[in-house]
Amino acid sequence: MGPSRREFVAMLLGAPLAAACGGGGARTIEGSLVETGMGRGHAMRDLRAIPAVPDGRWRRTGVIVIGGGVAGLSAAWWLRRNGRTDVTVVELDDVVGGTARGGASSVTPYPWGAHYVVAPRADEAAMVALFEEQGAIEGHDAHGDPIIDEALRCRDPDERIWYRGRWADGLYLSAGASAEDLAQLARFDAAIDQWATWRDAAGRPAFTVPVSACSTDPTATALDRESFGAWLDRQGLTSERLRWMTDYACRDDYDLLAADTSAWAGIYYFAARRRAPGSSRAVVTWPDGNAHLIAHLASKVGPIETKLAVVDVRAVAGGVEVIALADDGPVGIRAEHAVVAVPRHVARHIVATRREAGGVLPDCGAWAVANVHLRDRPRERPGDAPPAWDNVIRDSPSLGYVSATHQRGRDVGPTVWTWYYPFPEDGAVVRKRLAGAGHGEWAATVVADLARVHRDLPDLVTRVDVAFWGHGMVRPRVGAMFDLTRMSAAAPIGAIHFAHTDLSGMALFEEALDHGVRAAREILAS
Repeated sequence: MGPSRREFVAMLLGAPLAAACGGGGARTIEGSLVETGMGRGHAMRDLRAIPAVPDGRWRRTGVIVIGGGVAGLSAAWWLRRNGRTDVTVVELDDVVGGTARGGASSVTPYPWGAHYVVAPRADEAAMVALFEEQGAIEGHDAHGDPIIDEALRCRDPDERIWYRGRWADGLYLSAGASAEDLAQLARFDAAIDQWATWRDAAGRPAFTVPVSACSTDPTATALDRESFGAWLDRQGLTSERLRWMTDYACRDDYDLLAADTSAWAGIYYFAARRRAPGSSRAVVTWPDGNAHLIAHLASKVGPIETKLAVVDVRAVAGGVEVIALADDGPVGIRAEHAVVAVPRHVARHIVATRREAGGVLPDCGAWAVANVHLRDRPRERPGDAPPAWDNVIRDSPSLGYVSATHQRGRDVGPTVWTWYYPFPEDGAVVRKRLAGAGHGEWAATVVADLARVHRDLPDLVTRVDVAFWGHGMVRPRVGAMFDLTRMSAAAPIGAIHFAHTDLSGMALFEEALDHGVRAAREILAS
């Protein structure tokens, strides 16, 4: 038995709201809980013995890529782009994309997870190549950096925040800020600018995209030994408005609070996106978020086999042997190379040498994402900031919602809003606490959260679909970013290569792409 609807709303949004909304109302809302591969994953984890594969069920390929998320598709894409066409991608789930997948209705495509990237710099060769393939580069600026097609740069207004019954522009709450609040914001920006322009003796920046290009000078890496919250304290940055913004940033990208986030990762969120003091690289997005990039990568990689659960990967003479479970029984695949593009906690179960070695795994956090289908827009109050792409509710544990139709300039009529809810707590505790909750409980929670800022929204909702990502993302806790275990986990084991955002310590599209391309380059070099 799972929690009641009222209990579930109270658990996620607080008892006062649950009482006020009656647990989300008695109305039944259409929709479903989206399968994210958890069922097949747990069955694979709980397998007691590696199944034997009949002789007639073995086949060969040149390279097998295990995992159809961003890292796996990127590896296959880069291999094929560089002439290696004997590549097969296998994926546990029904669809590829992992947490960057998307969906679509008759109204609009929409994301199921990651929903933007930042415009790449000239030295981000793989990202630049990806945008070039799509014809998305208009030209280059004075630094040689690509100028991304205006239609893909996030349309204004990009952000607004709900506070005390009003929508205000931007993410930092300027309205009502004291002189001290604004002075602390200026000091914070100055500190971020200083780190954004810092270079080590070799000319490497402290913070850039991807993480692999960042300096390992002790001056910068020392930041990983304290929390972002502690670093802010040391700078005397105690303004409640500023601290809320930094907590929001950490919840948004890392599923953590600033008090638990590595100071290096906290500063990275702000500094890595700056080309020069006070500047910020453009946000690039699509109605379905990064699923647009997934579709492009998938179209370039050739055979993709879904619903195939890999249970054993081992290096053998001449290459690799892989055993997987299909719906009709076990199959075996022999290859020259394998790219294991799955989280480290999965790799430990399926890669023979990792299974035997054990060891400490990175911390992974849980997320919930809901797509809310509306037949029309809620009424807006005169004088409020207008509807934006990203709409943040300041006093909610959720992150608010992103409008899938905003980027196409469709500001009236039907739409889909994508609602995000991070769980900064221990992932195992969260998964246990939410076990048994059904679609009704989730839908009631989503509608209750949004109805606090759009009172007429419940009557406009036609459907709510929800995905719970139990192991949604690796989290950069204090000490994680320059942990030697993480930094060595990318090393190949014979013909087995590894690629995943876990290997960067933070779950960003650019990091998955970087590791996928790095694994592909290892194979090409061999």
